[in-house]
Amino acid sequence: MITTDKSGIALFIHQCYLNGMKNIVCSPGSRNAALVIAIDEHPKMNAIVIHDERAAAFFAMGMSQQLKEPVGVVCTSGSAMLNYYPAVAEAYYQCIPLVVISADRPEEWINQGDGQTIVQKNVYENHIRFECLIAEFTESDSDKLEQIAKINSGFQMANGSWKGPIHFNVPISEPMYAIVEIDSFDFSKNNQPSKLDFSLFSEEKEMITDVWNSTEKKLILCGQMDKNGLLLQQLNELAVDSSVAFLVENTSNLKSNKFVHCIDRTLAGISEDEINSFKPDVLISIGGAIVSKKIKSFLRKSNVKAHWRIGAEFPEMNTFQSLSYSFECKPTDFFSELLKLDVKKHLSSFGNKWKQRDFEIQDRLTDFSPSIEYSDLKVVETILDYIPEDSIVHMGNSSVVRYCQLFDPITSFNYYSNRGTSGIDGCTSTAAGYASQSKKCNVLLTGDVSFFYDSNALWNDNLTGNLRIILINNSGGGIFRIIDGPSSTGQLEKFFEAKHNYKAEKLCEAFSIDYSSARTLKEIEDEMSAFYQESENRRPKLLEIFTPAEVNDKTLKQFFNFIGKAK
Repeated sequence: MITTDKSGIALFIHQCYLNGMKNIVCSPGSRNAALVIAIDEHPKMNAIVIHDERAAAFFAMGMSQQLKEPVGVVCTSGSAMLNYYPAVAEAYYQCIPLVVISADRPEEWINQGDGQTIVQKNVYENHIRFECLIAEFTESDSDKLEQIAKINSGFQMANGSWKGPIHFNVPISEPMYAIVEIDSFDFSKNNQPSKLDFSLFSEEKEMITDVWNSTEKKLILCGQMDKNGLLLQQLNELAVDSSVAFLVENTSNLKSNKFVHCIDRTLAGISEDEINSFKPDVLISIGGAIVSKKIKSFLRKSNVKAHWRIGAEFPEMNTFQSLSYSFECKPTDFFSELLKLDVKKHLSSFGNKWKQRDFEIQDRLTDFSPSIEYSDLKVVETILDYIPEDSIVHMGNSSVVRYCQLFDPITSFNYYSNRGTSGIDGCTSTAAGYASQSKKCNVLLTGDVSFFYDSNALWNDNLTGNLRIILINNSGGGIFRIIDGPSSTGQLEKFFEAKHNYKAEKLCEAFSIDYSSARTLKEIEDEMSAFYQESENRRPKLLEIFTPAEVNDKTLKQFFNFIGKAK
C-alpha cells in the first residue's frame, strides 16, 4: 500500500483511526496534500470532500453528533482554519468530539510574508479541549512514541467524560505530494482507559439526603441531550414524589406525561400573584443548553437555596446564579445513587401544581388553535403534524426553535438544534451531516436568514435523499419583532430584521435540490404527501413556505395573552 512520504503524518492519520476517527471531511487545498494523501490511501478511513470550510466543519459536527464518535476536518493553511471556528465553538459547548486538523507552513515562514500563512498556534485556545503540534517526520522510535503519546492524549480529551473538539496543527514543508510504499499498518487497538464505577462520597450522600428530605419544593430542569431510556426511567421513578417538578424541552428528548414539556407556555399561565408558589427551593439541572430565556429569568429571581449541577461538562457553569454544588458525573449515575438513598416522599403538591397548570393550558389551547390566522405559529403547528413518525427533527435557531418549544414533543422524534452557541450559522450543514449518517427521515425546520446564511451547505455532493428542509420565509429576522426592544427603535426593519425579498428557488436549481413552495395552509397540506416521498435524484427536498412578517408577532402575542387568562 502507499501513503505520504512524510512518516510523521502517515503515523498521525493511522493513530487517529486507532482512536476511533474513521470519517473525515476534507476541503481542497495544496498545503494539506500530504494529509489528504495519507487519509485517502488509508485502507479503513472514509474521506469526503466539501469545498466551503465553514460548511464542512458543521457537516462533520453533524456526522459526529449522529455517530457518537470523533469526526475530523482537514484544511489547508492560512485563513481556511478560521472558517472552522464557528463549528469549533458550537462543538465545544455541545461537547461534540470534532477533530480539527490544519495544515500549516513551517515555523520559520510564519509572519514572513509567505502566502496563505497566519499564526495558527492557539487560534482556538478558548474553545477546545486539547491542542498540539504534529511533526511531519518521525525519524526514530522515540519520535514515534512521543507523537503517539500526544495523539492519544488528545483523543482521550475528545472522547472522555467531558467531550469536545481538539486541534492538531501540522506544519508541512515542500515537496508535499511525494508518496512511498509501505507493507501495512498495525491495526491492534489502542488500550482504552478503564471505566471506574461512580459512587457518591459519604459526605455527599448525607448532604443530598438532608436537603432532599427537608425540602418540599424541588425542581429538576433538563437541558439539551440525546435520548436516554435509563434516565427517563429514573426520572419517572422520582416523579412518584409529588414535591418534585420536572421541566424539559423538546431538545431534552425526554417525554413523559409527568413532565412539563413546554416551559414558556406554562410560565405564561402563572400570574404574578401566585408566582412565589411555583418557585423551587432546590434546583437540579442536567443536560446542556436551555432554550427558554423565561425560565432562566424566573430561576435567577427565585432565590433558590440550593442548585445542584449534574454532569462532567462545565462544572462551574452558574447559569441561574445559585450554584451550590457540582456532581461531575453522568446524570444516570447520579440518579442511580439518589434512588438508593433513604429519601422521603413528601406530601407537598409542588410537582403536581406545575403539571396541573400545564394540563389546564393544554385544555384551553384546543379552543385557541382553530382561531390562529396564517402565520409562523400556525405554520409550525401544521408542519409538525405532518412529519413522519420516528423522524429526526433539526431546528434552526432564532424564532424557529422557540416556536417549536410551544408544542408538545412527539415521543418518536429525536430533536436537535445548535444551541451550544445558538448561532444561525451552520444549521443546515449540521442537519445535512447528521442525515448523511442516518437511515431515518431527517427534517430541518429553518428560518430564511439562517438558511441563506448557510446556503453553501447545498454546495455538497454528499447530501442525501433522506433530508427534508422546510424553509419558513418571512422576509427577514422575524425574531426581532418578537423579542422586547428592537420594535421600539427606528432601526427595526433595516438593521435588526434586515428585510429582504430573496427566495430559495434558484439556489435549489443550482444545487439539484427538489424545490416546492407554499403560501397558504391548503398549499402546505397539499405539498406534504409528495414532500416526504423518496426523491428521484436521491438529493434533499426543500419546501419554502412564505409567511406574512406583519402578522407573526401579533399572533404570537395573542397566543401568550390567551394563555395568561387560562388560570
